[in-house]
Amino acid sequence: MTATSRPEISGVAGVPETLVSDALLSRLPANEAPAPWAVHSQAVIWYARGGASATQALPPALRSGHRGLAVVGGVVRYDETPVGPYDEVFGLVGSRDGRRGFGTVSFMSVDSEASIVGGRANWGMPKTLGAFEGAIGSGRTMTARGADAVGWRVTVTPRVIGPRIPFSMKAVTRQEVSEGRVGDSRLDGKARIRPALVKVEVESDGTLADWLRPGWHLGAVVDECTFSLAPPTYS
Repeated sequence: MTATSRPEISGVAGVPETLVSDALLSRLPANEAPAPWAVHSQAVIWYARGGASATQALPPALRSGHRGLAVVGGVVRYDETPVGPYDEVFGLVGSRDGRRGFGTVSFMSVDSEASIVGGRANWGMPKTLGAFEGAIGSGRTMTARGADAVGWRVTVTPRVIGPRIPFSMKAVTRQEVSEGRVGDSRLDGKARIRPALVKVEVESDGTLADWLRPGWHLGAVVDECTFSLAPPTYS
């Protein structure tokens, strides 16, 4: 198998901004950090409404029969992971399967090639390569830019509006991988967060700004977060 025919990497579904070029694919390393992962991070997250554009951001295997009910965006600085420290930006579409909610990561970019491989091969997360600058914190700005096939930019500046509170996380991520298979992964974690208003700027040559909408959004500054993400089970 050649480097440019790795279906566990290239077969992952995502929006146009997550396309991995042949040049990047050819130099990506092997996956040396299989699931599960346990990580420690800081972040800024925000919440926005869903709608038709969010539904279109779902992968093909999930688009039929599901609606994009909400969108969660975030910039993350990981200081402890199985592949070392790295930065990340993501856009997740929230949906429902009956009474059961799930989230699908439709956009994700990192500045670690090892993380690209782990995210795609382990869970079907459509990670691509990005470049990051700035810091996470109230009044601070963090900017992420595309560093591979499709040009885009996401800039995030939060303003804290409430006290620090503990927060527990239990969620299911649902991703489409190669050959249209769909897998569910369990996320469990805990965090300390401060409610915030988050200013988000999004520019793209693709569709990213249609559903990861720019503007002011309710969200939080995550001062500290630990979570684990289990291997997927496939339907």
